[in-house]
Amino acid sequence: MTVYLLKLVSLLGGLALFLFGMDTMGSALERTAGGKLQTILAKMSSSVPKGFLLGLAVTAVIQSSSATTVMVVGFVNSGIMTLKQAVGVIMGSNVGTTVTAWILSLSGLEGDSFLVQLLKPSTLAPLLGTIGIILYMFTKSEKSKNIGTILLGFMALMTGMELMSGSMKFLKDEAWFAQLMVSFSNPLVGILVGAALTAIIQSSSASVGILQSMCSTGAVSFGCAIPVILGQNIGTCVTAMMGAIGANKNARRTAMVHLYFNILGTLIFVVLFYGIGLFFPWKFLNTPCNEMNIAIIHTAFNIAATAILLPLNGVLVKLATLSVPDDRQAEKTELLDERLLGTPAVAIQRAHEIAVRMAEDSAEAMTLAMGLTREFDSRTMEQVRALEDSTDRYEDALGTYLVKLSGINLTVADNRILNTLLYTISDIERIADHAVSVGRAALEMEEKKIHFSRQAQAELAVLERAISDILTRTVNAYRGFDRTLAMKVEPQEQVVDALVREVKSRHIRRLRDGLCSVEYGFVLEDLLTAFERSADHCSNVAVEILQVSEGKLEAHEYLNSLKSGELQESAAFAERFARYKAQYAFPEDSGK
Repeated sequence: MTVYLLKLVSLLGGLALFLFGMDTMGSALERTAGGKLQTILAKMSSSVPKGFLLGLAVTAVIQSSSATTVMVVGFVNSGIMTLKQAVGVIMGSNVGTTVTAWILSLSGLEGDSFLVQLLKPSTLAPLLGTIGIILYMFTKSEKSKNIGTILLGFMALMTGMELMSGSMKFLKDEAWFAQLMVSFSNPLVGILVGAALTAIIQSSSASVGILQSMCSTGAVSFGCAIPVILGQNIGTCVTAMMGAIGANKNARRTAMVHLYFNILGTLIFVVLFYGIGLFFPWKFLNTPCNEMNIAIIHTAFNIAATAILLPLNGVLVKLATLSVPDDRQAEKTELLDERLLGTPAVAIQRAHEIAVRMAEDSAEAMTLAMGLTREFDSRTMEQVRALEDSTDRYEDALGTYLVKLSGINLTVADNRILNTLLYTISDIERIADHAVSVGRAALEMEEKKIHFSRQAQAELAVLERAISDILTRTVNAYRGFDRTLAMKVEPQEQVVDALVREVKSRHIRRLRDGLCSVEYGFVLEDLLTAFERSADHCSNVAVEILQVSEGKLEAHEYLNSLKSGELQESAAFAERFARYKAQYAFPEDSGK
């Protein structure tokens, strides 16, 4: 009894180390891949075959089909990806996850050559662990540290695998264990056991690894391994099914596609393989299976299932649609799906996309509002208000999402993006508020029949052109966190300030000469305030892009240093200011 207890402790310890290593390695691989995962999956999966290849590649990189599938469910729920695009990615993820089994099969290598001995986990794991700890502890580069973490995770994974295998070797002499393995040869029992084990630990790679470690007993035959592996492919669907809870119908259908793909693949294999076996018995089924054989079976099944079902992807979509029918309620698309928080780099990328969309809406609102001062239209005014409402919703959603992201362990680069977004979304939202103010001023002009003089119109046209340009430049800089474009915003903001002061000065002269009314002055003041503050918010966004991206200085300190000539960029700032000042000069007669 004591022996069994000690071996159980060793087995559980090996399993814990194995799962820890897999999680550590997968997380580090995700961080290394960064937000490129979303770009790859969402923008390059235009067809099912392309989606298959991309799903295969991404899953092979992050070592988790469950993570890929949950990510895809989140993309569909957010409207980034369509259901049809998701089908290919899901199929590819099933093949990509077999890479782990091939890595683990190294423990079954036999031979006396130096290369074979080097590739054995007992040699390779400590070697990679040594390299990993050196990179993790003695380098400053975040990329190097991530690579070190990947290697350390790999060491833990392989060591856990060795520990599990060693703890199970004594079972080869146990009659009850041999009988248990024989019972798994029953296809139904084996499939149920494989599905249950994978559903519990929520990782087909881990459950396949456990099966590979059991091969050390010599009691795992091909007849036992095949149905268990089939069941493992079904059990891995549990993670995606759980991830789809509360999602929209297409996201739930995505999870169903994953389930149907594995169930149909299993049914087709069972019918064909065991059907043929009834007439021509498979003699190899009683042969002991090793780690390499497990990897071959796992890969062969998934490739065969994909080859059969890839051309029938429409059938899978149809089944999923029948399982999750349309309802009368309006579909709700989650702009920022919390499922993506499981892959922080992707979540950061998605938050940035929504923030850019918010900036585009704010800029469009201001552009439309400025047009209203020349020709008022009630429908355009409603558009301005609708865009302002959308920016409010974006700000609320982003604020909540970014706070949740801030509690997750992020890379330095992702953390800088997070800080930039947190610091800028309120400025972006305020630009839309000022657009509404401009619209209200235009409405007042319409109701009170206020008309600007020719000189005032010419001055406002120059100012509005400057505002339009600074908004465009800010949005473009924000879209790619482009430092070069961001550097051009602050000198333009200074020119806007100068233009506003000049318009006010000229208005006072016209007022003194009796060329303008006081009532006109109130409306003009509202417009100038909205324009000046919008430019200020653009400046704030640009400065955050500049100083947060480098991890230097607070915004006000940066601006003061820039204007005082203390920074290297100050000369370029002065040159741009002079150029923009000439570009946005008033017509010579507008002040008369």
